[in-house]
Amino acid sequence: MESLYDHAGGHDGLHRFIDIFYASVLSDPLLQPLFGAGRPEHVAHLTAFTAETFGGPETFSQEMGGFLGLIEVHRGLRISEPQRQRFVELYMAAADRAGLPADPPFREALRSHVEFGSQVAVQNSHAETDDQLHPLREVPHWDWPTPSA
Repeated sequence: MESLYDHAGGHDGLHRFIDIFYASVLSDPLLQPLFGAGRPEHVAHLTAFTAETFGGPETFSQEMGGFLGLIEVHRGLRISEPQRQRFVELYMAAADRAGLPADPPFREALRSHVEFGSQVAVQNSHAETDDQLHPLREVPHWDWPTPSA
């Protein structure tokens, strides 16, 4: 079966999507305080993370600091639930604007990916000790949703 990475258009499709998403985050009054003026490498990092999660190359883990670096970036941000929800909303809207596939199984996988990831980020952003961090320590691998019986 085709990977989510290939279905999304590979690196080019995901990069286009993340570029649109990141621009929307930087211009959003609720999320902009978390991202500041932005960082030039952020689109490449988030593209590589998403690609790896969806079955693409392991560039994020092998060349960009991996998941432990991601944990450190979120620590201390104290992400609120309204910010998390807005992040998910902009992520899904960017998928539409980028022309990612709109088929329900892909969109379900995309939504479950961003919902899970944003919940992990919230938990890690509030952790004052390592014991309070989410137990995930490596890039999760996402797949197509399991059909319901």
